[in-house]
Amino acid sequence: MLALTHAPSPHINDAERTYVEWKPINYERALQQHSNYCRMLERCGLRVRTLDVNRHLPDCVFIEDTAIVLDEVAVLGSMGAESRRAEPAGIEPILKEYRSIRHLDAGANLEGGDVLQVGRTLLVGLSSRTNSAGIQSLGRIVQPLGYRVIPVPVRQCLHLKSACTALPDGTLLVNPNWLEMQALRDFAFVSVPEEEPWAADILPIGKHVCVPAENARTADLIQRRGFEMETVGLSEFAKADGGVTCLSLIFNN
Repeated sequence: MLALTHAPSPHINDAERTYVEWKPINYERALQQHSNYCRMLERCGLRVRTLDVNRHLPDCVFIEDTAIVLDEVAVLGSMGAESRRAEPAGIEPILKEYRSIRHLDAGANLEGGDVLQVGRTLLVGLSSRTNSAGIQSLGRIVQPLGYRVIPVPVRQCLHLKSACTALPDGTLLVNPNWLEMQALRDFAFVSVPEEEPWAADILPIGKHVCVPAENARTADLIQRRGFEMETVGLSEFAKADGGVTCLSLIFNN
């Protein structure tokens, strides 16, 4: 499997903040944390390719938002934040090396952080960055390929994956305060500790589960369920609503 990552921008202090208070981001520390993150992905068996095509754009390190990459096709994102709208065009030529590219309809907003794949189901967050038109447009692309799309209203956080990801066995890890849980009624789930509301953003890679080191209680919860843990410090990216999933695009190559 391949992980596409993007080097942090020297302008990362201008990154969007939506649900976190503004704090200065230490660029040198962000570079070190990103390097540690890439090494973690390699320990989990991934080949890592780090891009530098959008380094003039403050949020470029959050590459997951630029596309939804499935086995059959890559759907280019349409960013909900105006400051990020140039990012997908920079990533598109690289994605064309691996997948045919599909584009969303005009007026559709959809960011990759709002799309969680669980088997042949795509849970899609209806959030401040992804609108109903984006969910419908994605559905028109992927449903003929055999995927089911389930909209999930999100509140008080940036993306669906801020509040819901999946463990390797398909169990959802959730912060139920930030989701419309009725939309997830067909899934088994476990809630993150209340002391760690941001901890539902975890990254499963095979038998491994990658967790920000800052979320120690959640890491312990996951480890007690029998999964192999990998932790990495991501404090600088958390200052811009970032988590462990949004720093990579991972897919079969």
